[in-house]
Amino acid sequence: MKSSRCEGAGAQSLWYAQSGLLNIDPILLLMELLVLIVSLSIHEAAHAWSAYRLGDNTARRLGRLTINPAAHIDVFGTIVLPLIAMVSNLPIIGYAKPVPVDTRNLGHDWRQKFMLIAAAGPASNLVIAIVGAVVFHTLGGFEGLTDRYSLVAFANRLVRLNVLLAVFNMLPVPMLDGGNVLAGLLKGQVAQLYDNLRPYGFLILYGLLLTGAFAAVVYPIYDVVLGWLL
Repeated sequence: MKSSRCEGAGAQSLWYAQSGLLNIDPILLLMELLVLIVSLSIHEAAHAWSAYRLGDNTARRLGRLTINPAAHIDVFGTIVLPLIAMVSNLPIIGYAKPVPVDTRNLGHDWRQKFMLIAAAGPASNLVIAIVGAVVFHTLGGFEGLTDRYSLVAFANRLVRLNVLLAVFNMLPVPMLDGGNVLAGLLKGQVAQLYDNLRPYGFLILYGLLLTGAFAAVVYPIYDVVLGWLL
């Protein structure tokens, strides 16, 4: 998400492939892509809904207050890049269309409201993961994973990907949802200094990926949350 007091701001989810599908199975590839598209669409709709509830109807006017994937998919960022990442196992970051948020409509406490709008995306992924976990265990859990094309296998992938989406997007890095949550907590000059880092968000993120800092921070949290659900 980008934040600007004078211009429109964008709420955007990012996605990172945890592992590549080296033994390429077209059905599994489509299943993974379907889970990703549905999850990102709900994530973006959560941003749009929370912005609308907090006073900004920009996303609603532009047709983004919906879980219809057509409103949120960026062909290159949501389909092409994730497919390349899944097949190659390269550290490629995918994305959906950013949800526009005009902070001028949020009032004097716009930073705090923007923080809530940012948190709504990852929160929606946790909700999806919980629902997926209920389905997974209802259908037999790991004992039901004998067929990798089954509904229980789909639920397993739904949980894993949404936990990763939630943890990844809550990293306190500028341009990520977690960065906007942190920006809402900061005050005065510290907040301004942090805002100045936004143009370098992608560089910071790839620096974390390539140095191993990303794995050191994200995967332990991911494993704990996944252990609670599965």
